[in-house]
Amino acid sequence: MAIGLPPIYLALPILVITYALVIVDRFDRSILALLGGGAMVLSGVLTQNQAVEGIDFNTIGLLTGMMILVAISRRSGVFEYLAIRAVQLARASPGGLLVSLALVTALLSAFLDNVTTVMLIAPITISICRRLEVPPFPFLITEVQASNFGGTATLIGDPPNILIGTAANLSFNDFLVHLAPCVVVVMLVQVSVMHLVQGRTLAASAQARQAVMAIRASSSIVDLRLLRHSILVFSLALVGFSTQRITGVAPGTIALIAAAALMLLENLVHPRDLQFEKISATYGEIDWITIFFIIGLFIVVRGVEVTGALAWVAHKITLATADNLGLTVSVVLWSSAILSAIIDNIPFVAAMIPVLHAMAPQFGGEAAILPLWVALSLGACFGGNGTLIGASANLTVSGIAQRAGIPFGFGLYTRKALPLTLLAVVIAQLYLWLRYL
Repeated sequence: MAIGLPPIYLALPILVITYALVIVDRFDRSILALLGGGAMVLSGVLTQNQAVEGIDFNTIGLLTGMMILVAISRRSGVFEYLAIRAVQLARASPGGLLVSLALVTALLSAFLDNVTTVMLIAPITISICRRLEVPPFPFLITEVQASNFGGTATLIGDPPNILIGTAANLSFNDFLVHLAPCVVVVMLVQVSVMHLVQGRTLAASAQARQAVMAIRASSSIVDLRLLRHSILVFSLALVGFSTQRITGVAPGTIALIAAAALMLLENLVHPRDLQFEKISATYGEIDWITIFFIIGLFIVVRGVEVTGALAWVAHKITLATADNLGLTVSVVLWSSAILSAIIDNIPFVAAMIPVLHAMAPQFGGEAAILPLWVALSLGACFGGNGTLIGASANLTVSGIAQRAGIPFGFGLYTRKALPLTLLAVVIAQLYLWLRYL
């Protein structure tokens, strides 16, 4: 009993109030999540030890390590170089530019955090579009979609996947095998549709295209030594992710070791005072809001989980679907997509993970519910594209665009993005049916 009441009567209101306040977006989400987690402890729903046990180190370590790797690598100028080269490979054609930037964004998002990717690509896109004298909005919305689709393909591409991979014991290779094929198909369809609808209507003068082609991409690389070190460390980290089943070293540990190694390599040639300055700057670029948001959510969800409420929800879902795996997969996919378009997909996935675990016995164990994990990832990551508030990358690009005087509001974005999102979820449904059911 928690303060005289059954724990479930306290845990559920704490969960609902926390999520409601996050959705309203009046206060910082990390503060709300931490207060929600604190309420679980102070009310007696969880002991302090249970709260700490609910925080998954692998997820936090993987997120933090990758953020550090990106923060250091970006100083070399490599991401600006890739964006400019993508434009020039398309011969500065607006239609080709739409396709090439989408593909670059998707590829980067498979290995970097989506928000980081769009923060790097969007300002460059706006600058190039202005040089070409074409409207930036079609390019920006395509990049938002591509960042969320591309991030779905790998374990490290999107925070929901990191949560799912840790909970379901899915490796980096597992995500490539089970999710990347669907992402490739969706990206091809999305880019084709955007090119047909928008790309063919865009045109730039020959003079403007020549000016863009004259940009020296190599001038973007401002630290060649750091670039070499970044490529080396990233490559070794990917090898570590790919061989984790053999080595037994968790992705979070690999990411933190790689982050520490790259920080060391960056600072070897600098005096002690400058080392302190650079390391402080690196830690300052970590998205601590997301880190503490997830820590708080882990505790809140753990509080509800120990009451048995999530197991009850799982039981009701399996009863409603008559223990039919195919129907349950569809329910998970579409509910994930719809709800992730309305609320941030991170808290939704955090709440769904213990529900899926509780379903495992009805379907024959953890190995049997792999299609459910795939459906959860596809639904949550694809659904985040549906509205402006569905994913952090959407809001990030909106802010960058509006600061540059480019209309990028909720209504405009949703009218253009929602049909593409629904198409992507339909493709995901077909993929799940053909491959697993």
